[in-house]
Amino acid sequence: MVLRTRHSTSSLDLSAGSGTGPFQGPSSTNWRRERLLGIGISDGDTPTRVPTTDSEEHTPSETTSLHPNSNPHHYGTLPSFGARASDLHLRRGRPPLPKVQFRRTLSATVISPVSISPTLLRNTLSWRVSQRPISAYDAPLVNSRTAVDETDINVRINGFRVWYSSFSSIDWLHDTIKDSVRFSRLRRGKSFRSHLRLVLDKSLGWIIVTVVGFLSAVVAFLVVRSEQWFFDLKYGYCADGWWKAQRFCCPVPDDLRMSSSDEGNCSSWRAWSDVISSRIRNQPSSTFENDYIEYFTYTCVAILLATLSTLLTIHLTASTSFLTRKESGVLSPLFATNKDDQEHQPSSQPKRKVLYYAAGSGIPEIKTILSGFVIHGYLGARTLFTKSLGLALSVGSGLSLGKEGPFVHIASCVGNIVSRCHSKYENNEAKRREILSAACAAGVAVAFGAPIGGTLFSLEEVSYFFPPKVMWRSFFCAMIAAITLRFLDPFGTGKLVLFQVTYDKDWHAYDLIFFVMLGALGGVYGAYFSKLNYRWTRHVRNGTWIKDHSVVEVILVTLITALFCFLNPYTRMGGTELVYNLFAECKLGSKNMHFGLCVQEPGNLDHIWPVVRAIFMTMIMKGALTIVTFGIKLPAGIFIPTLGVGACAGRILGVAVRYLQWNHPESTLFSACGDDKDCVIPGLYAMVGAAAALSGVTRTTVSLAVIMFELTDTLTYAVPVMLSVLVAKTVADALEPKGIYDLVIELSQLPYLDAKHEYLWADFSINDVTNTEVSTICLDRPNTVMGLRDQLQSLLNAGQDDSGFPILHASRDREGMRMVGYIGASELEHALAIVADDPDGQVQFETSYVRAGHDMAASYSSYIEQGPEDPLDFSVYMDEAPLTIQSNSPLPLVHQFFVKLGARYVIVTNTDGDYEGVIDKKNWLAFLSGLEEKS
Repeated sequence: MVLRTRHSTSSLDLSAGSGTGPFQGPSSTNWRRERLLGIGISDGDTPTRVPTTDSEEHTPSETTSLHPNSNPHHYGTLPSFGARASDLHLRRGRPPLPKVQFRRTLSATVISPVSISPTLLRNTLSWRVSQRPISAYDAPLVNSRTAVDETDINVRINGFRVWYSSFSSIDWLHDTIKDSVRFSRLRRGKSFRSHLRLVLDKSLGWIIVTVVGFLSAVVAFLVVRSEQWFFDLKYGYCADGWWKAQRFCCPVPDDLRMSSSDEGNCSSWRAWSDVISSRIRNQPSSTFENDYIEYFTYTCVAILLATLSTLLTIHLTASTSFLTRKESGVLSPLFATNKDDQEHQPSSQPKRKVLYYAAGSGIPEIKTILSGFVIHGYLGARTLFTKSLGLALSVGSGLSLGKEGPFVHIASCVGNIVSRCHSKYENNEAKRREILSAACAAGVAVAFGAPIGGTLFSLEEVSYFFPPKVMWRSFFCAMIAAITLRFLDPFGTGKLVLFQVTYDKDWHAYDLIFFVMLGALGGVYGAYFSKLNYRWTRHVRNGTWIKDHSVVEVILVTLITALFCFLNPYTRMGGTELVYNLFAECKLGSKNMHFGLCVQEPGNLDHIWPVVRAIFMTMIMKGALTIVTFGIKLPAGIFIPTLGVGACAGRILGVAVRYLQWNHPESTLFSACGDDKDCVIPGLYAMVGAAAALSGVTRTTVSLAVIMFELTDTLTYAVPVMLSVLVAKTVADALEPKGIYDLVIELSQLPYLDAKHEYLWADFSINDVTNTEVSTICLDRPNTVMGLRDQLQSLLNAGQDDSGFPILHASRDREGMRMVGYIGASELEHALAIVADDPDGQVQFETSYVRAGHDMAASYSSYIEQGPEDPLDFSVYMDEAPLTIQSNSPLPLVHQFFVKLGARYVIVTNTDGDYEGVIDKKNWLAFLSGLEEKS
């Protein structure tokens, strides 16, 4: 199949397997690697070893820092490139490679197996900037059929980009310029069709967030219904329909829905003890035997569900299985392309640790992605499926975990998948993060039934870039999700969440004393929970034999949880059910005693002590089990277990205060109650305690308070919740500056730049962080394809896969070097792979302006009409106007470049304008990790 394009200056002869057509996605990583390794190697040459570094014997993992001890300025997480090739050789018998031949003709012949559509043909004929295969990420910038004007010069100066690799930082400035150019081209059209296309473009964001909100609610509905069925499967099944959970098999009135008063009167529900005993003896067993049978079946089913969840997580979402064509750094010694490469690995090489994308809550990774880093596959369809099914299994197993945090990850997966249906978001990472921020709000909305709280949570906790437009779309997306979930009614109660409660009484002034106490307790718990979980993960989970036996760890944790939790009715019930009963208000005359939590005589110590003791044991067990559960290799959230621990503490304090009020009604402290015996509401204390504990663990404030308001459908308790949340955060920050999500980011070595932190800069200067030894491309000497390949190889061997090359030329006085531009390692790799057949070819880098004083617009228009004179001209990939800063500038200014401008790299010059070095984002993160934060 042949395409002929006009006004070309080169000819590409691509084989069917290359996948590098002008408008196709990035070429195969194996193809690029073979092309680059084959530069300068003929078929008759002897095998040559690829250059490696001295530290190659030490295999880093995906969860280890990029910088070894010898290079303390490098930070981040390595992408997964499959098995390592520590002894990779070039072989004579290489497979046939796609050949790329450049000829200076007026037409380009492209052989491709792709079917030719009218759109592709039209775009091909209008491709005027360059006939080289630009990656599809920036393809829309060269596919425009509009006339060239000054807007296109901005694209030319900023340079084209290829796809980002995993754990590389995105270029916010480039993506912003690209979207501006795209939108300005849409506004140029004067026809009705152009205006219609412009209206559609403006409405596209709202359409996408609507679909995201709807689909997030549908997925949440399926997860909740599945989780209920799996959870009840530990006790029995419904004879009227095996797919029904117990609450739908045996419906009860609303005032008895959470009560155990009539649970044995449902003939449709078959307990496993009855089924097994009838099969064995054909007669009912004694109560003692039934208890043992229930204990055994409960434990076995729980272990089965948890094991299935972790097996799905490990085998379907291992990071090494997400190898895409968008990866760069194919020359890295960590990038193995085939089994032959792996055979050269020494047997003593340690196993490579991997990340499991469906494990945990996902919020730390979402924060990292939204801050401007790429993790391929983390928000894909496979992860969405595994996270949803695995979450239902893990919560149904009865482990001390929740599903609310993972809902944020699930909604983000939905947002990523839907947004990629249009090139506006598919080809712009910065724009796609606007949709992901809205999706996070929808995730919290379906988790707590709180659309306002979800919007604030996205702003306060996870989002990095949150302009007013994103806030409006986030609120709209959360509203759509909440409305959809309301109609789906997952619990059959008309409520969005199971523990949504209302109170009939108001709080009093004396309650504030106890609310402050609960806030302090919540802060202490949050700080020490974070410390203990951090140390358990670091020293036990990652420091012992457990790190290589994740499935065994899950089975042991599930076994311990089932053996201990079955004995206590409050630990045996589900997390949301426990929180609801602890939050509930005990109404006089109601038959619902909420599993004994409503004491008939609150002033009698003999009546309240058994309840207090059971709640206290529940609090201790939930807290201890959550410490060892959070972080195991299955989907697990932290919200519900933390709310349960805080609610237990608040309920105990509320029962104690109510006991004092009953026995000392004449006390001055309770003078506001008068003769009202139900003046104290233990459920209110439980709600305040739950908010305090969650604030201490996650360090959220405003969004958490609003979520609590939406859960109670009133602003009556705004002051108690706000007071306890603020006290809890203050105390927790004093004891442990980092919350649980920040500690998880630190443990995983995720390259996260937190814009909220402030640092003490001490006596450091820019020279302390500037990388002056970075390899550069000097235009005053010849730059061949082979020479640039070797420079790229050295850069990747040093672990600088997210870096690039400053392009310099000598200054007029020949005493320094002046900046011409900057080219990223990924862009150079892509460009070299295309011209690999000409190893001695001279690569050119030319700027868009003419130094002799010619008009820049005229010069660029001439470039467009005539086309590049040499296919080895890499100017199209060069950033001609990188951010620069003088070496005498203060460090806080550099910090603002990365935080506020979203810079990927900053060029450092001296006061005379001569080049001195580069500061890239990962080096800056490494520098910040050694600074002391302001308290």
